[in-house]
Amino acid sequence: MKRSAVLMLSAAIGTFSLSGCVSTTNTQQETSNGGASSIWGSTPGKSAKAPYLPSSLFVGEATNFVGWSCSPSQNLVTAAQPDALRVWSSAGGQQLPQTVVASGSRYENGDLSVWLKGDEATVENTRGRLECQAQVQRDSLRRAEKPGVMFYATGNEPGWSMSLANDVPKIDLSLDYGERKASLPYRVSTLDNEAGRVILVSGRSDAPFEARIEAGACFDDMSGTPWPAKVTLTLNGEQYRGCGQGIAP
Repeated sequence: MKRSAVLMLSAAIGTFSLSGCVSTTNTQQETSNGGASSIWGSTPGKSAKAPYLPSSLFVGEATNFVGWSCSPSQNLVTAAQPDALRVWSSAGGQQLPQTVVASGSRYENGDLSVWLKGDEATVENTRGRLECQAQVQRDSLRRAEKPGVMFYATGNEPGWSMSLANDVPKIDLSLDYGERKASLPYRVSTLDNEAGRVILVSGRSDAPFEARIEAGACFDDMSGTPWPAKVTLTLNGEQYRGCGQGIAP
């Protein structure tokens, strides 16, 4: 999947940053249930604030995501803005401003260009070319659907989900098809805006977990729907893998 032109194009689609979504670059920061069984429960201190996340985890003004199957073998995810395109590959994400073209929609950033013509796309840079076909779309999540949530992730086998509160550093977990639930404070152990990577760890020593969030094309392993972030949750010696998305107001 990652050979010659495919590897080069994938690497060319790096992360992007927009003002208002992130506060620092390449830094490490720290911040300080229904009928299902509760694993743990705790509330962050009133003075604690939720961290800023890399903008490459968010959709911006786009209303949906499109998943693309490309040749040579590679999958991409895009989200169209009014005058730009966000593109995610396995290596991360990038925003490309729109340029003038006779037909379709063309976007460029440096030597990387994406030309959309209906359900077809051509991705090029000086080192390679991909021919892509649209496969599936998914409406982007909005705060109205997930009130109080700034990031949401979900996965399968067994079904699980996680939500990060938009006001305080709190994570809500639903595990094993909703049979177990947890609400915990967390701290940021790693925040790399350039790579679009965030690692969260528990704010309680008696309830350890790690949530790793990385910008990059992700596809639900059951439905095939596209997402802009890959998520790995490690809890009680178990790993839960899935896809996620930042949710703007």
